[in-house]
Amino acid sequence: MRIAFTLMICIAFSVSQAQTSDWQTDVMNKLDQQKDHYAGTAMQIWNYAEVGYQETKSSAALQSLLKDAGFQLTAGVAEIPTAFVATYGSGKPIIGILAEFDALPGVSQTAEPYREERADNTAGHACGHHLFGTASVAAGIAIKQYMAEHGLTGTLRVYGTPAEEGGGGKVYMVRAGLFDDVDAVLHWHPGNQNSASAASSLSNKSAKFRFYGKPSHAAASPERGRSALDAVEAMDYMVNMMREHISSESRIHYVITRGGEAPNVVPEFAEVFYYCRHPDMAIVKQNFEWIVEAAEGAAKGTQTRMEYEVIHGLYNLQPNETLARVMYNNLQKVGGVAYDPEEQSFANKIQESFGPHPPDLAKAAEIEPFQVIERGSGGSTDVGDISWVVPTAGMSAATWVPGTSAHSWQAVACGGTSIGIKGMMVAAKTIALTGIEILQDQPTLNQAKSELQKRTGADFKYEPLIGDRKPPLDYRNNK
Repeated sequence: MRIAFTLMICIAFSVSQAQTSDWQTDVMNKLDQQKDHYAGTAMQIWNYAEVGYQETKSSAALQSLLKDAGFQLTAGVAEIPTAFVATYGSGKPIIGILAEFDALPGVSQTAEPYREERADNTAGHACGHHLFGTASVAAGIAIKQYMAEHGLTGTLRVYGTPAEEGGGGKVYMVRAGLFDDVDAVLHWHPGNQNSASAASSLSNKSAKFRFYGKPSHAAASPERGRSALDAVEAMDYMVNMMREHISSESRIHYVITRGGEAPNVVPEFAEVFYYCRHPDMAIVKQNFEWIVEAAEGAAKGTQTRMEYEVIHGLYNLQPNETLARVMYNNLQKVGGVAYDPEEQSFANKIQESFGPHPPDLAKAAEIEPFQVIERGSGGSTDVGDISWVVPTAGMSAATWVPGTSAHSWQAVACGGTSIGIKGMMVAAKTIALTGIEILQDQPTLNQAKSELQKRTGADFKYEPLIGDRKPPLDYRNNK
């Protein structure tokens, strides 16, 4: 059963106790009037399902929306062909909105409530970035229209940010100075609930470790060979032993991307891809250096040669309670997501794949309580780097059935239906209201900046964990 997209596009929200002013109601109503238009773009990008730095059509679709709305476009920024900045207005304050659009490899799925891979694409939007990018663009256009109608001064920028999934696209944009003059940045992420807390994340540094040996016949002349795969396995063994002696908050995971060509040939080349995470980026640096030492030892012990390429390095998110409370108040005014009967049937079938005791579907209509979370857990994001140089606030909207995990086929399926679109519109409205509010509230912007400076320290100077490397435009291609 596939939800009929044209019939399911209505937006239903939970009743919120927050009082909504006339201008806020007007902004939300105008977004509702455009929901079919934005839903069409989101579904286009869902179908494209382009992975990091290869999102040519997805980026073009969002740029087209912004150009048609009167934004000035600068494409190919920070040496990234699919990155862009869309600008409206001039002068201070400068408000930025982030728009992601990359898919994940290996999570192909149709918009059905059971496991069914697409025949035409091996990738899928398992993190909902097709909704992310479209909602952010919709919010930007709504803010631009309000600015024009009410004569607001200031500058609005929508940043097209590629390759969040492991490519660290925003890091290169920060390094290029694209956020140096910005007063506040707003973003969101698809999820299985609605929230807008001041929360941190894990810092993360990744690299591909490549080992070079000597090929030989594995049976007739093994003494002439030096196995690159042995080196990878030796490295992995040492790193796994290392886990006992590092902080329990640390996370290290890897995948062997190349292990040889045939069992009877001593592998001349092997590669392993590592992620190293921790709530504190200083600990990430220490642990990563230890991982490198393990790789060097593995190469020495197997008489192979090792080189490694840093793929991405991300700061942990810097919470900003000042901006987060503004966004939270607006999320309360917008409300959550309510399912109609057909969506509820779809959601029930999705939840059957979760096992016993899934969350109540009514959770999608609720707004989670506000929290300040100083130490991150779970995942990482390249928004972290931005949050260390600009006051940043984010939110989550219920684009997935409650209980759905990110990076799952269930997330891809939900994102291809009206359930995902409803959550997308919650985010678009919340970001639009928040952007319009802070554009006219210099004291709040000043307070947010003071909070950031207090958190980072007076002597903080941003230095990317990636060093001076160029964007890894081919990181999704195994070498």
